[in-house]
Amino acid sequence: MKKYYFTKLSDKKKKELIKRKAISSDSVKKTVEKICSDVKRNGLKSAIKYANKFDGFSSDNVYVTEKEFSEAEKLLSSEIKSAVKSAYKNIYKFHAKQYPKDYFIETINGVKCGRKFLPIENVGVYIPAGTAPLPSTMLMLGVPSQIAGCKRIVVFSPAKDKINPAILYAAKLCGIKEFIKIGGAQGISLLAYGSDNFKKVDKIFGPGNQFVTTAKSVVSIDPDGCAIDMIAGPSELLVIADNFANPDFVAADLLSQAEHGKDSMVILLTASEDLIRKVGDSLNQQLKNLPRKVFAKATIESSFCMLVDDVNDAFNFSNTFAPEHLILNLKNAKKYLNKVVNAGSVFIGEYTPESAGDYASGTNHSLPTFGFARSSSGVGVEMFMKGVTFQSINKKGIKSLSKTIITLAETESLQAHAEAVKVRLK
Repeated sequence: MKKYYFTKLSDKKKKELIKRKAISSDSVKKTVEKICSDVKRNGLKSAIKYANKFDGFSSDNVYVTEKEFSEAEKLLSSEIKSAVKSAYKNIYKFHAKQYPKDYFIETINGVKCGRKFLPIENVGVYIPAGTAPLPSTMLMLGVPSQIAGCKRIVVFSPAKDKINPAILYAAKLCGIKEFIKIGGAQGISLLAYGSDNFKKVDKIFGPGNQFVTTAKSVVSIDPDGCAIDMIAGPSELLVIADNFANPDFVAADLLSQAEHGKDSMVILLTASEDLIRKVGDSLNQQLKNLPRKVFAKATIESSFCMLVDDVNDAFNFSNTFAPEHLILNLKNAKKYLNKVVNAGSVFIGEYTPESAGDYASGTNHSLPTFGFARSSSGVGVEMFMKGVTFQSINKKGIKSLSKTIITLAETESLQAHAEAVKVRLK
């Protein structure tokens, strides 16, 4: 890891360290726009063509069959099924508390206003299948959509022939009945535009590579497309640790994110130079035993640690960076929670690894990256719903509001607005 001294950094250098890499190039955008346009015109036929070209798709059926769902369960060990079930229960328990409550109030006599939360009817869930199968992502997106009560939840994931059985098992727990073996930009396009034999969705959820992310961006600004959850970039982890932290714990946490891929970013902030040295030694040792050490090593080499004067400097940098994941490996870590302003998800104390949130603690691991944690939240039940407002006004109420409405309408030179009230007063 590169090493920096916070007090020696210029403002320009700090901005450079906070800046993320672009996730899409002109060539990627050009390729994606061509795919989106083709699928928009020709539907499922074109999507299958690209799935064959990019993913080697060769299945007889583009849909996962009931038989495949059943076979997937038989292929899994009892240990894996138990782990998936346990994670499902915790994720469900946490997300069930998020279900928003409807409310109605009387703002003034004769004027009643309310807000009712309704599920989005048709949602698409994208599950990547690049360097590793991700049943956890199936749970993180399937559970909140299930709790929200979405009528139709369709899952897309790339495959040559069969979908990973753990993903299918997780999907079945989430009540998924519609699962399509197409991924990439072609999958996103089909979700957004639909086809003669496939109904489009209203909103797409899920992470992916630069082609998937670019496709989500393209369809989200097309009037014929659909909404998306967020623009998701490479995984991020920032650790704030003190001299009480176990260096092996810190190193393990950094590696847990580093192994996602070479585009991931991990950062260590501490006031202890001794901890930096020990963490470096531990990283080298732990790397030797990782099956995905090529990915992890590339990430570690492009990431950095920073020596700060105190914890305040660490939080100032962290809040500006706005990490996807923030670990507080500090003595009495809970007392620092009020210093957290911008972060996707926070992991408090030495026995709270980021991987707990990735899999089974209950919180969601679909979180804002690219610094969007300054203004956005991670995936939750409310993202699969929309709030509809209602108002009911009786004769007494419109009379009470009339002067205010008419004055404001005439101030804005919108006379018809004013007349819509005046006609009711005659």
